[in-house]
Amino acid sequence: MATKREYRIDFTKAGLKNILRRKKTDDMLKDAKRNGLKKTLNAFDLIILGVGAIIGSGIFAVVGIAAAGGPESVGAGPALVVSMIIAAIACVFSALCYCEFATMLPVAGGAYIYTFATLGEFMAWMVGWILMLEYGLGFIAVSCAWSNHVVQFLKGFQGVLPAWITNPPLWLVSDYRTVMAQAECCDKIKDSIPTIFGVPFCINLPAILIIIFIAWILKRGTKDSTIMATVMVVIKLAVIGLFIIVGAFYVKPANWVPFAPNGFDGIFMGAFIIFFAYIGFDALATTAEECKNPQKDLPIGIIGSLLITTVVYVSVALVLTGIQATSGVAIPEGFLKAPMAYVMTMVHQDWVAGFISVGSIAGLTSVLLVLLMACTRILYAMSRDNFLPPIFRKLNRKTRTPNIITYVVALISILCVLGLDLNVAAELCNFGTFTSFIIICVAVLILRKIEPNRHRPFKVPFSPYFPLMGICCCGGLMLFSLKSLTTSAVLFPLWLGIGALIYFHYGYKNNRKKEAKLLEIKLRAIEKTKKKELNNNEQ
Repeated sequence: MATKREYRIDFTKAGLKNILRRKKTDDMLKDAKRNGLKKTLNAFDLIILGVGAIIGSGIFAVVGIAAAGGPESVGAGPALVVSMIIAAIACVFSALCYCEFATMLPVAGGAYIYTFATLGEFMAWMVGWILMLEYGLGFIAVSCAWSNHVVQFLKGFQGVLPAWITNPPLWLVSDYRTVMAQAECCDKIKDSIPTIFGVPFCINLPAILIIIFIAWILKRGTKDSTIMATVMVVIKLAVIGLFIIVGAFYVKPANWVPFAPNGFDGIFMGAFIIFFAYIGFDALATTAEECKNPQKDLPIGIIGSLLITTVVYVSVALVLTGIQATSGVAIPEGFLKAPMAYVMTMVHQDWVAGFISVGSIAGLTSVLLVLLMACTRILYAMSRDNFLPPIFRKLNRKTRTPNIITYVVALISILCVLGLDLNVAAELCNFGTFTSFIIICVAVLILRKIEPNRHRPFKVPFSPYFPLMGICCCGGLMLFSLKSLTTSAVLFPLWLGIGALIYFHYGYKNNRKKEAKLLEIKLRAIEKTKKKELNNNEQ
């Protein structure tokens, strides 16, 4: 019987061998086939999920900060169009690598599972930990953004709906940090905040309600989630099309001069910030196990959704910066929070602004759906590999979806929306995404070397140059951002350190225990077979 000491990490040759242990691709495929998720998705569903995930908070909120600048960054100005193209190019190289892996290994887990097949156990856990940050924080941040848009939308119904709906108290629709910041400047707000045992009570009720609703939709099954995403995508694409058509009549070319007011610093910083708007296409890889024909449909879904959203983003950026000057003028707060709706109000097209508010709510809803789905699939895959408790891999008998994980993530998200800094959350999501993209590009090159003869339904063209370009683009943007960002640049390494500690104190031990148990079962089976053969010989 092994002792607890034998399960502890050691940096001997045997210990390092365990850390670098790769999971065989054939074993992954067998596990998915034996006890996998229900296959319900086709190419159209994947494009819908991809567009639903990408076109959301980025185009309806972050685009204003990328153009005008934020607390720790300078704006790109009209050159935001160039920033978007740079971000899209950085995505394309990584997207092609995702396509090669997803068609070859149609297993839940995405970048986590691909890393396990190439870089080993420890790096797989770290990538999974990074993806938890990306999708989890992204889900929480978008929930808060959804709440802000809903509150602003309801204000337009003053005199029609009750006052407590159109103008709710701040403590009921905002996080603790926001309420306390405004309470310092306004005694009226401070006096209206209720307390529990002397502690101010603040709750972002709309964000909590949407989290519960999204979790309920996912609980019903992937196909039902896709139907809802389709409705949301149609609404927001129609609204964006309306904005582009109407807004084009109010564009002033003079607002595009100077084109790049902050030079390359603004362009590259804009590309880093707007990259948050592209997070989502990689989430499609986490649904590979639920695809009917992953070898054909996944490349169509990933590349197709990326191309569609890039065209939409560039069109919106041209109209947006053509209506609102982003250089040499004071930038209104409304432009930073809801830029599309703000500029329509500025040109007295209030009815369009109303439709944009509806579209933004629909867009954010579809993003929430895909982010929560991706987060739960990552956790499901990690639980299947013994990094997390076994209860997380339990599937619903009818829908074949990981409902327990969905409930847990929803509960944690509800707790986090009470005091999250949205700007820092978006920056941390970007750091996580860039890191996972770089690792995927490296993993493709490694698997080409260690398993050159494995069948690849889709191959990254011009390898190794395209994967190397993906590494350079993502790494360059991430390093460039460190010049301006401070808080997130400290928190991201801290998150990695916490992940490493969890692996060494839980994941590593758990996997060694599992291996010992399997070896014990195997030895018992061999011993039983030998006894049976011995009895037969004696007879």
